[in-house]
Amino acid sequence: MHKIKHPRLLLLSLVMTAIAVMMIATACGSMGCVLTSDSTDLLLQLRLPRVFAAFAVGGLLALAGALLQLLLRNPLADPYILGLSSGAAAGAMLFTVLMPVAWAAYSLQLGALCGAGLATALLFILARGVLLRQVSLVSTSSGIKLILIGVMISSACGAVITLMLSLLPDQQLRSMVFWLMGDLESVEWSWPAWVILLFSLAWAWRHATALNILAHGEVTAQLLGLPVRRLRIMILLVASVATAAAVTVAGAIGFIGLVVPHALRLVMGNNQRHLLPALVLVGGIALILADLFARTIVAPLQLPVGVITALIGVPVFLVLLIRSR
Repeated sequence: MHKIKHPRLLLLSLVMTAIAVMMIATACGSMGCVLTSDSTDLLLQLRLPRVFAAFAVGGLLALAGALLQLLLRNPLADPYILGLSSGAAAGAMLFTVLMPVAWAAYSLQLGALCGAGLATALLFILARGVLLRQVSLVSTSSGIKLILIGVMISSACGAVITLMLSLLPDQQLRSMVFWLMGDLESVEWSWPAWVILLFSLAWAWRHATALNILAHGEVTAQLLGLPVRRLRIMILLVASVATAAAVTVAGAIGFIGLVVPHALRLVMGNNQRHLLPALVLVGGIALILADLFARTIVAPLQLPVGVITALIGVPVFLVLLIRSR
């Protein structure tokens, strides 16, 4: 496939597109498009925070997906493959059921944060041997072992989620099911996600040369003098924190971290210095548009944004998969 010859021009175009999409999504919603002075509270207190949260979450998922695909050497890897979203969901469910009523307003986000942190710590403990192994031509693929560890964590957390769902009262069940499918309706603060997004992108961009070398194989990277084991750990840490932040804000939103890196790699090539900033921009734009559809397609009702990303992501990914052959 023909690659973009002027990536910087593309990045500038994506920045302008992101600004335009943010303005449109702020102006439009389930109550129609409003730009009058009487709608200032609606725009500033409800729509604008939701738009900013959508951009941060989409950027985090796209960046995490690209880093994990690089680490696992698997183009089908996504941010949820290592069980972090299941850990966040299990923590949110536990806190929702067990926390006092006075903490109800914070139980979801606090529980998701604690659950994601615990899942991340468990992942690093179980994968320590994989991450610290010596690079060898005959060694077993570390990617397969990491995926198996993630499947085990997801299965354990899935059992907790099922148990907690069966214990939830009916009035809380609908909101939790929406959150588990990925939902931005109850987002009130997203500045931690923005901080993590900026730090994650800064780290990835600074180490873009090392990531480019690692993309050619661990043996090649080792021969060229890269600290491969330390780089493995840092990639997994950055991707895990980015995924945890995204899930804490908006629940488990699928396909952004799978489709966006795959599509942009086909268009831009695999130069991480240009690819990673573009991923953040396209991921943010994609999730803002998906959330706009979720708010307007059956207005005044609102759908979980995870439903929209799945309905659009499946056919798009199949088309990309066929064209990449």
